Amino acid sequence: MPVTPLTPLKTAAPEEEGLKRLRWLGYFLDNAIRVPVVGYRIGYDAVIGLIPGVGDLVGFGLSMYIVVAAMRYRLPASTLLRMVLNVGLEALIGMVPLLGDLFDAAFKANVRNLSLLDAHLASRSQGSPQPSDFRFYAGLLLAVAALLALAGLLLFALLRALQALLGA
Repeated sequence: MPVTPLTPLKTAAPEEEGLKRLRWLGYFLDNAIRVPVVGYRIGYDAVIGLIPGVGDLVGFGLSMYIVVAAMRYRLPASTLLRMVLNVGLEALIGMVPLLGDLFDAAFKANVRNLSLLDAHLASRSQGSPQPSDFRFYAGLLLAVAALLALAGLLLFALLRALQALLGA
């Protein structure tokens, strides 16, 4: 079959494609926007976080996607725990209006997590395999799902309370 400009080239392994997507998402969330004059970069995670309630929940979900996708690369439990703590800290402090958004722009949990993933992949390529524990991964996924459900319930309760206060 002849290759045309519209023919997708399959040059990278599926693992590389997945890494490219994760790196793009991390860049999008933490470094996509260059602040003029200062030259500092912020991401859309900080911008989305400005939307009260929903913004922080969406940012948390996108950041956790990176962590869950990183599980495919058989990260050690300690690395996954650090990744979850990075996202959790950013989400927790991110709930504080304005101050949390500034912290979100400066902390860059997604870039930190991708650095942890890259360090693991570099050590793996040097021949030091890490053990994998299915029970740990399953427990971590359940904990993340529970946190997302709890955040959703809290948001729902907050919206109901606001509705009752405003008499709508």
